[in-house]
Amino acid sequence: MDKRQQQQMSSKTALVLGASGGVGGEVARQLRDAGWTVRALQRGLEQPQLQRDGTTWLRGDAMNAADVLSAAQGCGVIVHAVNPPGYLRWAELVLPMLDNTIAAAKAVGATIALPGTVYNFGPDALAQPLIGEDAPQRPVTRKGAIRVEMERRLQQASGEGARVLILRAGDFFGPRAGNNWFAQGMVKPGKPVSSVALPSAPGVGHQWAYLPDLARAMVAVLARRAELPAFARFHFEGHWDKDGKQLGQAVQRVVSRRSGGAAPKLAALPWWLMKLASPFVPTLREMQEMRYLWRQPVRMDGRRLAAFLGEVPHTPLDQAVAVTLEGLGCLAAPAQPVTTAAVSPSC
Repeated sequence: MDKRQQQQMSSKTALVLGASGGVGGEVARQLRDAGWTVRALQRGLEQPQLQRDGTTWLRGDAMNAADVLSAAQGCGVIVHAVNPPGYLRWAELVLPMLDNTIAAAKAVGATIALPGTVYNFGPDALAQPLIGEDAPQRPVTRKGAIRVEMERRLQQASGEGARVLILRAGDFFGPRAGNNWFAQGMVKPGKPVSSVALPSAPGVGHQWAYLPDLARAMVAVLARRAELPAFARFHFEGHWDKDGKQLGQAVQRVVSRRSGGAAPKLAALPWWLMKLASPFVPTLREMQEMRYLWRQPVRMDGRRLAAFLGEVPHTPLDQAVAVTLEGLGCLAAPAQPVTTAAVSPSC
C-alpha cells in the first residue's frame, strides 16, 4: 500500500451518491453520526454548495464524470447508492453512473462501497439453504444481469487502483427506505394499516434488511477497510422470514398493541392484478419481473460479516417494524409521557 493509499485509508471524508434516496440517505446519516465528513451530489441545487443535516450538498450529477471527480477530491470513500427510481431506465443509466464512480475512485485512491442486492442470483443459487458471497451468479432478469456486470466492473477496478466493498442484503424496509417492497406492496403509506399483503408464495421464506442496521454495518466495515482485501464482499443477514408471514405478523402485533384494536388481516399479494396492470404501469412491470425471488426461499449467509465485525447491528423485528410504520405515516408515534415540574408549596 503506497503513501497515498495509506492517507486515503485514514480519511473520514465520504462522498455519497444517491444521498437523497433511501439507502444512500441512511448511509449518509450513519456516516455523519459516526463522525465522518459527508458530501453528496444533488442536481438542480440552487447554490453550488449547501449545508443541510450535517451533509455538504454539492451541485452535480452522478451521470457527469467531471462532477463526480470534483466532489470526490480528498475522499477516502465513495458510497455508490444511486439508482434510477422505480426500477426504471436501468439499462440506460446504471452502468454509466458506476463507470463515473470507478473513474473517480481510481483517480483519488478511494474505496467504493456498494449496497448490493440478491438480483445477481438466479434460481440455482436460491436453491441453496444459504446463499454465500461466492454463490454462482446466473440471473434470469435484465436487472440481475446489470447487477452482475456492476460487480464485474468493480472487481476489475479493484486491480487498477480502486478498492471495493460490496455489502449485499435482502429487501429493504425502514422509516426512510424509499422505493421498497414493504412500502410499495405490503402496506399503504400514509394510511392506517387495515391489511398486509404478503408477496411470498405460501411457506416460502424471504430475507429482509432493516435499513438503519444495514447502514450501520456498512459504516462499521468501512471504519476497518484497511484490513480488507482490495475487493471484498459480505452478506448482511438481517431478518429471516422463515415462511413469508413473519414480517406481516410483526405488523399485526405492532398495530394491535399500539391501537388496542383488532390486528390487520394478512392476505396474499394480488400478483395477478399486478400482471394485468403491468402493461400500463412501468413500475409494476419491473416489479413483476422479480417475482421469482418470492417463489423460492431467499436466505443470505451472514457468517463472513459476523466473523469480521464480531457483532452485526440487529434491531428486534417488532421495534424495526414500529419505526418503519411510523416513518411511513401508517402509525402514530407513541405519546411521550408528560412530566410535571415539582412546585414548592408557598408559605
